[in-house]
Amino acid sequence: MSKFRIMPHGRLQEWVAEEKGYFKDEGLDYEFTGNQLISGSAATATVASAEGAPSEVKQGAFESMEEGRASNISSACHWAVNIAASGQHGRMWGHAYSVTPSAIWVAPESSIQQPEELANVSVGVGYHSGSHFSALQALENFLSPDEIELQFIGTPPERLQLLLDRRVESANVFGAGYYVLEQQGFRRIVDTTFMIGFLINGDASDDDLYKYFNALRRAQQDIDVEPELYKHHLLTELRPEFQQLLDVRKCGIGERLVFEPYTREIFERTHRWVVDHRLFVEEQVGDADFESAVMR
Repeated sequence: MSKFRIMPHGRLQEWVAEEKGYFKDEGLDYEFTGNQLISGSAATATVASAEGAPSEVKQGAFESMEEGRASNISSACHWAVNIAASGQHGRMWGHAYSVTPSAIWVAPESSIQQPEELANVSVGVGYHSGSHFSALQALENFLSPDEIELQFIGTPPERLQLLLDRRVESANVFGAGYYVLEQQGFRRIVDTTFMIGFLINGDASDDDLYKYFNALRRAQQDIDVEPELYKHHLLTELRPEFQQLLDVRKCGIGERLVFEPYTREIFERTHRWVVDHRLFVEEQVGDADFESAVMR
């Protein structure tokens, strides 16, 4: 039987479970696969040039799931996983989700102080990804639809680099990059904290899935009890040039797992929000069948 392939999501839990031997304790034969959306190189069209406006990137978390990920279990914002599962690009795990701190940031010297001042200002996000949907959801509380201007500029490391280089005026960033910006004096304009779901791909067995989540549960408890022992793992999925900008002793734990059901009501409400906002073409949306899309 092939190994259970895990795609980490730039968070602590998988690395703590490996460090403590929890996957092995559960009897899980596993391997990690890379997640370029979270920790990949920034050598793309978005940031390849040191000058000028970044290029638009219409490729994100949903598209990577639509194309097929080389893993049995991976994560993305719950909006994208919801739509991917509805379109039969995998199934959504219905027994847990996570929550990640996230925010729209501007440089310390920016004149922008309040969310209302983001009216008609480009906010950098990742296309069809958590930063896209969470920015829209948060900004709707302050701005009219015609005042919200989202700019699709790639992955989390790309957005982090573009902010640090002052090549974008504002951007939505979560995970370890959130703490990098905070420690470099960037200003948090509006909180965009959001839910992350799990997508099941390939031939993953129920037995292996429960082993994986049992190990993550133990890891989360360890992190909750003594986070200082494990925050160094946030550096694991930061590019080397960013690692020197982060003092893990001063930051939070980032993404936190919640072992509660992703219910039918949450699934259908989220799906309806995406459809109402016309964020996907009709053939991508799927049929919103909770029974077939979500593993319970």
